[in-house]
Formats: sequence, C-alpha cells, structure tokens
Amino acid sequence: MSSALSVEKLVSDAKDTATKLGIKKFDIYGAIVDETSAEVDSGEPKQVSASNRASVTVRVWNEEGTVGVTSTTNTDRVGLELALQSAHEASFFGAKENIPDFSPEAIAILPQASQTASQTAPPTTSQAAIELLVASLLDAEKELLAKHRAIAGVPYNGLSQRDISRFYLNSDGAMRNESSSYSSIYLYTKTEEEDRKPRSAGAYRVSRDFASLDVKGCIEETAEKTISHLNYDKIKSGKYLVVFSPEAFLSLISAFSSLFNAQSILDKNSLSNPDSIGTQIASPLLNVSDDELHIGNVGASTFDGEGTPTRRTPLITDGVLVNFLHSSVTAKRLNAKPTGNGSVGAKVSVSPNFFHVERSNTANETNETIYDLEKVDNVIWIDELQALHAGVQASQGSFSLPFDGWLLNKGDRISIESATVAGDILELLKAIVYVEPEVKITPSGVAPKIWVEGLSITGEA
Repeated sequence: MSSALSVEKLVSDAKDTATKLGIKKFDIYGAIVDETSAEVDSGEPKQVSASNRASVTVRVWNEEGTVGVTSTTNTDRVGLELALQSAHEASFFGAKENIPDFSPEAIAILPQASQTASQTAPPTTSQAAIELLVASLLDAEKELLAKHRAIAGVPYNGLSQRDISRFYLNSDGAMRNESSSYSSIYLYTKTEEEDRKPRSAGAYRVSRDFASLDVKGCIEETAEKTISHLNYDKIKSGKYLVVFSPEAFLSLISAFSSLFNAQSILDKNSLSNPDSIGTQIASPLLNVSDDELHIGNVGASTFDGEGTPTRRTPLITDGVLVNFLHSSVTAKRLNAKPTGNGSVGAKVSVSPNFFHVERSNTANETNETIYDLEKVDNVIWIDELQALHAGVQASQGSFSLPFDGWLLNKGDRISIESATVAGDILELLKAIVYVEPEVKITPSGVAPKIWVEGLSITGEA
C-alpha cells in the first residue's frame, strides 16, 4: 500500500474510532516514511536497508478542557483506538495553565504548489532499485580513492532515498495531507601520509529524486576539500578577519536559533525577551528569514505539526530583530500570529524550518572591492564548525568551536592544522562587515559567505 493510501485510511480510521469512543475534541499529526539506504566500505556493500515506519501523535481534550498527549507507531485501527484512549485518560492529568488548543490557522488555505519548492517536481517519484544505489556509491568511493594517493578511504558514506507522507486532522474539520520524495548522498574521506596527520573532508547533496542527485558534484567537492587540507600548518592565536562559508554561518545561526524562538523566550532560555522586537541585534548589512517554502528546500512542508500553514517569516531585517518564531501556544501568549513552526509532542514546541540569510538593501556595495578572497591577506576562512553540541552556550550567547578551514594570503590558502573560534553571538552579528551578494542553497538553508571582523582564533602555534 502506498504512503498516500495509508494516510487516507489512517484518517478515516481515526475519525471512526474517535466517534466510537465518544471523544469530541482531538487532533492527530503524523508521518509515514518509506526509505531505502546503502553504505559501502572498501569496494563492498557495508549496509543495505529498507524501512517503512510511521510516527503519529494524538491529542485529546476532555470536557474540562485539559489535554492529554500520546504517540504511537501502530497506525492500524487497534493502534489508533489505544492511542486515543490513552490520550483521553492522560487528559485528566494535563496542565491547567497555558493549555494548548487548535491552531486558529489549522483550517486556513495552504500555499499553492506554484509557491512552494514542489513546483519543479511531482510530489513523489519512483524509487530507484537498491542495486543502483549500491553501484553508484561504490563508483563514488572508487573515484575518490583515485583522486589522490593520500586518500586512504571513505569511512563515512551513505546514499538514501525517502518518500514521506505527512498529515494533520482535527475534530473541527481540519485536514492536511501532503507527500514528497527526496534522495541524498554524503561522502567523507580520510587520508594517510607518512609523518603527516590524517586529514578529512566531506560533502553532502540532496535532490528531489535519485536521477537528479548531483553525485558527481559531491565527489568533486569532497576530493577538492580533502586535497586542499593536505598542505596544512599551525596558525598564531589572535584576532582575525574571518570569512564564514554559507554552511558554517547557517550552522551557527541554527545553534543560536533560541534568539528567535518564542518558546525559548517564554522559558527564559534565550538572549531575547518579549520586548526585544525592534532592537538592533546585528549589522545593518544582514537579513535573516525562516523560509520553509524556499524553492531550494527539497524537504519543504506546507504545514507544521499543528496544521498551521508554513511561510516565509522575516527575523532580522537590516540588522533589526523583527519577528519571533511561534506555535499557536506562544502566539496566543505573546499576542502574535502562529508562524508555522509548531511541533506537537508532550508539549507544543517551536523550531526553525529553513533559514534564508542574505544581504540587506543597505549593504555597502563599495566593499566588494575590499573583501575579495583572492586579494585579502591573513584572513581565516571557516568552512565547517565542529562540536556545536558541546561548544555553544545558547542561553548565554557564548561559543568556542573547533573548525576546519584555511588561512588566506593573496589567493593562496593553507589548511589550518587545528584551531578554535570563540566569541559572543551578538558581538559576532554586529561585527559583520560584508555580506556577499551570491547565495548558496544548502540542505539546511540558504546563505552567502559572511565576513566578520575581529574574531578570536586560538591556534597551536
């Protein structure tokens, strides 16, 4: 049975079961995923897997207005009945304050397909044979090993394809249902050279189907980065002009997304507070939005876990904080509108969807002749930040992160053997001196290279 047909049956079963149990107010959010994936090692398949899995969250309100929540992976009629019963029983122990309700936009009209990332492809595509995935990955490994004698292996790799169907319904008549497909590949190398430290590099690609997946580009980027890290050296500690790659800057913004997260703000786990809207938190050169429906977002969803339509939400405009990300719960508490960033679980949480970073209309174009990668001297290029889970104190604003990157000297670049970048996120945002005009679409968002003055770099020299 296809995911789409499974969703239709699940929705029908849920409505019938709720009626049978006498449950008058409920909602259900879930997803059904079909996935195949492969990994290889030293010219042989390492792991080949296929799975079909479901995740369903059920909320039930009782006559007293409190809510109970339960989740299940069993999507047949028996599983749904147990989930609805459990949620109803749990509702009598639910919170008495800030009780969640249906999103006021759960029945709003969804964005048209022509406005979303799905406009360039059908909702779902046929999956390629698993043998083709394995063969493609084996060829990629072989090609990478042939790129340079120092490349000894590709210890981390994977190629997968996924079909996903999401749905939301509630007892007031809301009904959302969408399906999409995407494929992805990642490659990560390791080198071995006599009297030299092992070096590594990787790349990732994602596409709406396997046929259009840029395997060749992933191979070339992985090889180019790996080879560029072979010529490495120590650097002196000090303050540097730093260039963040699009991927590195997006990972930093994501790590400090509590700046924009209304739930974090209400929980007092954010540098922002309810009165922060309208304050200058970054250089006037910077714009940041949450843009789930960006055409480059392969896995875009038109609705969140509460059934609220997703959208583009400006967060920083000309360096000024202009919006927070909201669920229906936080929007009600802060007298705002839901932004399509709610996730339903034991409680309703808020999370960013797809960041879009770009230069503002006030960006100083004359700086383009100053900040040129081929002309600058003694500048650090940070390509990838590491240990974000350990090196970021989001509620305090501080970070200390190892990174992969290069020292730039008038067109030459030398890989940095080992170094850490440290600072305060608000100081970093205000120290941005140049936002490049050209953006790059990545799996986690859209961004250009970002130049920041005076960051503290700790090297080994």
